[in-house]
Amino acid sequence: MTPDPLRPILNRLLEALPLAAKAHLLERCDSVELATAQILYEPGDVIHHIHFPTSAFVSLVSTVDGHDGLQTGMVGNEGALGYELSLDVQSAPLRALVQGPGMAWRLTAQSFAQELAQNTMLKRILNRYVCVLLMEFGRSGLCNRFHQIEERLARWLLTTQDCAHSAHLALTHEVLGRMLGVRRVGITNAATALHTRKLIDYRRGVITITDREGLENAACDCYRANRRSYTHLIA
Repeated sequence: MTPDPLRPILNRLLEALPLAAKAHLLERCDSVELATAQILYEPGDVIHHIHFPTSAFVSLVSTVDGHDGLQTGMVGNEGALGYELSLDVQSAPLRALVQGPGMAWRLTAQSFAQELAQNTMLKRILNRYVCVLLMEFGRSGLCNRFHQIEERLARWLLTTQDCAHSAHLALTHEVLGRMLGVRRVGITNAATALHTRKLIDYRRGVITITDREGLENAACDCYRANRRSYTHLIA
């Protein structure tokens, strides 16, 4: 389903909480603005905050010897950055790179620990969210191995639109390469194929999704499987 541009953008994990529990948590949060290319943490960094994005979205990137590797996931208003704290883990496993600017609710690790101790529903929702991420990460490995570049590009574009709440996506070749783990020529060929089918338009570093339904049909089933997992466990 295409996001409704007139609907307020909220964090879906927080919206799943009972009203009183959500209000209590938000009283302890700061509203912060995240900027494009901002790094929230690197692998091994101590996690000082948990972020619940509302309009911003963040790429989770695996790294090899300090160099960019592969984008393994993306977190928008459906999720949380720093969810590892709910597992009593204080260090980041992946690079968290802001892909789309916007707002997020931010809570210190100490305050978050206190909320978890008092709010069983918050703990339950985050446990389920971690399960969703584990399933997505597992599918990502199989997807990179067995699915065609064009199918994978369609999947990532749909996922990015879901996070950005816009059909206009500012995506460079560098970012697309990180998404797919392929060279520039592979990205060019896949994007050209989707453009030829009139599913996307691409001009001056901005990809516009012109046929959402067609792009969903072009994507591998991993996209639909990820949405089903989230709906089943959280929504």
